[in-house]
Amino acid sequence: ANASVVGPASVAIVSNWFEKKGSGLVFGIWSANASVGNIIGALLVSSVLETGSEYCFLLPAVILIAGAIINVFCLYAHPHDVGIRQPDDVDGQNDAPTNGSEITALTTRSSSSQEPNSPYRVLSEPKKPIGFFKAWLLPGVLVYSLSYACLKLVNYALFFWLPFYLSKGLKWNNKDADNLSTLYDVGGIIGGAVSGIISDMLGYRSPIVVSFLVLAAPSLFLYREFGTTYTKNALLMAVAGFLIGGPANLESSAISADLGRQPAIQGSAEAAATVAGIVDGTGSIGASLGQFL
Repeated sequence: ANASVVGPASVAIVSNWFEKKGSGLVFGIWSANASVGNIIGALLVSSVLETGSEYCFLLPAVILIAGAIINVFCLYAHPHDVGIRQPDDVDGQNDAPTNGSEITALTTRSSSSQEPNSPYRVLSEPKKPIGFFKAWLLPGVLVYSLSYACLKLVNYALFFWLPFYLSKGLKWNNKDADNLSTLYDVGGIIGGAVSGIISDMLGYRSPIVVSFLVLAAPSLFLYREFGTTYTKNALLMAVAGFLIGGPANLESSAISADLGRQPAIQGSAEAAATVAGIVDGTGSIGASLGQFL
């Protein structure tokens, strides 16, 4: 529940700070937070597993509380919150408006007061959040949501079942299995950044996702057939994480942010969060179905 709430809101916040141009790399790096958390969590749990199972819950809980406190006092949702002026602000204003009354005053100001060649324009009335069902009808939302559901199914199936496969299938001890399985997330971290950079260079994101997934299918076959030793398993696992985790991170962050920047909802952070929530939530449904399969 925590990830379902925080994830879409975080995508909307990051998209407030960065424009679409070059955002692939930004979101590629930002989306690595989940994989980094998976790695740290697996290493922490494996280190206290022999002490007692209750510490496997207590230690992450303490870290979550500390992270929540840091976010409350240090996270700014919009550049306006720290007085950073953007091209959408009124030219000549030192501080961007931070409340509804100031925004209303600006929207009623005569446009003649704006310099003709100024890159800044009068702020418009903030758009209302889009309805949940209307958000589904926005171009690309349904397609990418279903795509992410299938992708997250595979991604989470590997993430949750790799330690089990290594310990039961290959008969390796639990600690080694947990530590080795983190290489899948390492591949995902690198894949997210690389796919983001390539998508920024090309100006398109869908071809990158398709290309990575086409290559991911044979990588899983190679992992099953040849990942019988530590070295081969580690290498092939990282490659699989690169090809699967990369597009998964791209769809859950950069593509979701792009969908939230459509003209129909431009300027509404709430609408952007709704779109990101739909994509992420549909992906979670696919991930849950994968556990039954």
